[in-house]
Amino acid sequence: MTWMVTGGAGYIGAHVARALANADMAAVIVDDLSSGLISFIPDDVPFVHANILDKVSLVQAMTTHGVTGVIHVAGFKYAGVSVERPLHTYNQNVTATVTLLEAMQECGVDQVVFSSSAAVFGTPDVDLVTESTPKQPLSPYGESKLIGEWLLRDQAVATGLRHTSLRYFNVVGSGDPAVYDTSPHNLFPLVFEALVAGKTPRINGTDYPTPDGTNVRDYVHVADIAAAHVAAARRLEAHEEIEPAYNLGSGDGLSVAQIMAAVAAVTGIPFTPEIAPRRAGDPPRIVANGDLASRDLEWKMRFSTEEMVRSAWEARLRAEKGSAE
Repeated sequence: MTWMVTGGAGYIGAHVARALANADMAAVIVDDLSSGLISFIPDDVPFVHANILDKVSLVQAMTTHGVTGVIHVAGFKYAGVSVERPLHTYNQNVTATVTLLEAMQECGVDQVVFSSSAAVFGTPDVDLVTESTPKQPLSPYGESKLIGEWLLRDQAVATGLRHTSLRYFNVVGSGDPAVYDTSPHNLFPLVFEALVAGKTPRINGTDYPTPDGTNVRDYVHVADIAAAHVAAARRLEAHEEIEPAYNLGSGDGLSVAQIMAAVAAVTGIPFTPEIAPRRAGDPPRIVANGDLASRDLEWKMRFSTEEMVRSAWEARLRAEKGSAE
């Protein structure tokens, strides 16, 4: 059995591909390299350079590599930018998912793990988000992910597609020093880039109703996220019962101030963050309950805050050293 990893040259997808290989599960990566890097692709995993809007290429890849399941990670993942580029976001995340499902149906591929997002919840007024928390996405990105879940649900009714969706918030760290977070919008890269440039990282708002006044979020290690994708794929392969969606949450969360303190300790670069005004729409706390995923997908937080920061920092330094050589 072979699993196609869409977006497998990206930060999360490349970790999923490595996790599949470590589990002795055959994989093939499909990526258009619009944001992924060829250097992230493991040497022993076949690579197809294609956009998932191209159904002909998808069908050819599925046929050539004997694909039996798909782990769908590819997508446009920038919530803030999606507000400015809604049509692009829907094209990349909704139309492309429709195209992928059409190719799967044509090739008889009947199982899929969908990389969804906790953005489907918007800003829920609860301390702990569960799978049944109302879905009220606040951006085209969050809406596109929710539509993706609906597409899988409806295709399951029509064709018997077996599926699950994995929702998570802030993915951090590195499970392989050759793979790092390249996003210009995520907290860890923003803090690291500021430090490397000799600038002071910034905190947006310190007057929230939280223990230290800064936002509290789930920060989950990318290797744990990848392992959950593999566990979901195994469960589908075994035809075991599986929920339509799982939250990959920490259950307690970390504040931005805690992350900043850990970064200073790990990097050895002392700094006092600059304080900026709150960003519009930022809720004080969003943390997800991961009990269902713990029950079914071997989900757990295997890394401490320091380990998450250290692995990310070491991967960032390696990337800088590599670019300088």
